[in-house]
Amino acid sequence: MTTNPHSTPASAYVAVSGGAWRSTALTRGPWDPMHQHAGPPVALACRAFECAAREHGLGHIARLTANLFRPVPIGELALDISADYVGRNAGHLSARLMSGDKEVARFTALAQRENEAGVPWALLARHQPMPLRAPADSPPAVFPFHSGDLGYADLVETRLARGAFFKGPSAVWFRLRHPLLEGEAPSPYQRVAVAADSGNGISAVLDYRTFVFVNLDLTINFLRRPEGEWVCLDAQTHLGEHGTGLAESALFDAAGLVGRAAQSLAIRRRE
Repeated sequence: MTTNPHSTPASAYVAVSGGAWRSTALTRGPWDPMHQHAGPPVALACRAFECAAREHGLGHIARLTANLFRPVPIGELALDISADYVGRNAGHLSARLMSGDKEVARFTALAQRENEAGVPWALLARHQPMPLRAPADSPPAVFPFHSGDLGYADLVETRLARGAFFKGPSAVWFRLRHPLLEGEAPSPYQRVAVAADSGNGISAVLDYRTFVFVNLDLTINFLRRPEGEWVCLDAQTHLGEHGTGLAESALFDAAGLVGRAAQSLAIRRRE
């Protein structure tokens, strides 16, 4: 099947009655045509955490962790959000992602209250030299797994800042081609969440046609509030001896370092 531009959904998710979300084909991942790439559901949880944090006056998402219990099916999803603890300066939030009666993922977040701390201007991370080519200077790139079926590779635009896809350490700029939710501009945090789950893919050292190297979790630590549309992952994959692995990414926006992401990998040969 080839992509028909006239049938491309307007967004990754569409709101349905009862506070649920219907996922579209733009969320389709590389491992199974019926399963989502984890980036969009992580971003959906990030959006819910941002909304919950704002109710307590907490403006910065300092950490976002996804524990991926099962593959997330392309279908209707629901999020169950709770505030585990909210104090004066920080809040600990959690959420369950449900597909029908099955919990497919659980998320936690640390939200912080921002303040004028008086840090010397020259010491701010955004003033450190940018180690990567800017998006405008980086050539367009396409995920190797993009077969023409509508999916995650159509949700994002990618440009190669360093290295090459699926050939070891590399750096890739990401920008959303379509919003997370129809009629709503995604926040910079959500833009990072959509991209950050791709670290194990862009820096892969194994042939995806022979091996599966799916991530079982994702943790994003945000140094500061991201800015703009472009997010860069400077990623590297490390392999263990017994089917384990770790992918780690430094995260950038156009102004500099934003944070870091890590994924625990499960590696096996394809049957």
